[in-house]
Amino acid sequence: MTAPAARTASAAGGVVFRRGAEGPEIVVVLRHNPPLVALPKGKPDLGESVEQTAIREVREETGLEARILEPLGEVRYWFPDEDGVRVDKVVTYFLMEATGGALELHDHEFDEVVWVHIAEAERRLSHRNQLHIIHRAAELIGKMPA
Repeated sequence: MTAPAARTASAAGGVVFRRGAEGPEIVVVLRHNPPLVALPKGKPDLGESVEQTAIREVREETGLEARILEPLGEVRYWFPDEDGVRVDKVVTYFLMEATGGALELHDHEFDEVVWVHIAEAERRLSHRNQLHIIHRAAELIGKMPA
């Protein structure tokens, strides 16, 4: 018996930042059960570019309108789908700046959406494969004029 063929999937998201009193803060999305602390991201709608997907997903999941400043890189991983087929997934992330909206306007996919200091986000992140994205965001934010 041969193994089922793999398929691919993509998503896009963002690291939305602001300058807080104690340094850079970013937005994370939280789910209580099962526990999850993550960066906002999601699947593209038909015909969307990765940039359009990132902007829309950030708006839906965080309630914030945001603009893209810089690409941050990708996270690659795989998982089995409901039929046991391997899904190779690539998530593209962008450094983003909030231009409007409010966290209270987030959709119901997550229980909470909060601003946290970037170092706290590094400690709390559930998916450790996203750490290099936060590190790259911190590096780029550090080079920006205040």
